[in-house]
Amino acid sequence: MQLDQEDKGFSFSKEGPLDMRMDPTQPLTAKEIVNHWSEKDLKEIFQEYGEDPRAEKAAKAVVEARRKSSIETTKQLADILSSALKTKTRGRLHPATLVFQALRICVNQELEAIKKGLSKAISLLSSEGKIGVMSFHSLEDRIVKNVFRMAATPRKEGKERWAPILQLLTKKPLVPSWAEIRLNPRARSAKLRFAQKI
Repeated sequence: MQLDQEDKGFSFSKEGPLDMRMDPTQPLTAKEIVNHWSEKDLKEIFQEYGEDPRAEKAAKAVVEARRKSSIETTKQLADILSSALKTKTRGRLHPATLVFQALRICVNQELEAIKKGLSKAISLLSSEGKIGVMSFHSLEDRIVKNVFRMAATPRKEGKERWAPILQLLTKKPLVPSWAEIRLNPRARSAKLRFAQKI
């Protein structure tokens, strides 16, 4: 799995380069963002893609640290964030979690890819075909919920009317049981939604 490969730089629990690209041929890396983007831009991506309430503090810490020397590795960045945002407490996220999420989403344009992929999948779905989408954080789930809801709602613009093309099969997302989470801790944030083409 790419997320476990140290040389990809997705995890702060493993030392690796600040890369985070799913597609190694695309030019933007997490290292580029961390070392060259403005404090304002860093704050915005930490807020928008990480939903981090400490985005401003995190951006300031990154900018102050890179003035001394370039931030090259996942461990360097995680240490900077741990120091600035304080250490984790039991049951809480590591201070670097939301910033790493934001960087990964930004580097890979994940939210745009989800929107495009969902629209394409729905258009290719046969009549009465079913689609299931699993998301792993609230930003992804919100997109899936909204795309499904729009496709399941009749619309009218002027004299034009569109019938719904999907029927929602799950009003609320399916979530893992505690037993599943114990077996696979990564499942803790998973949400699964289903719809059917009309």
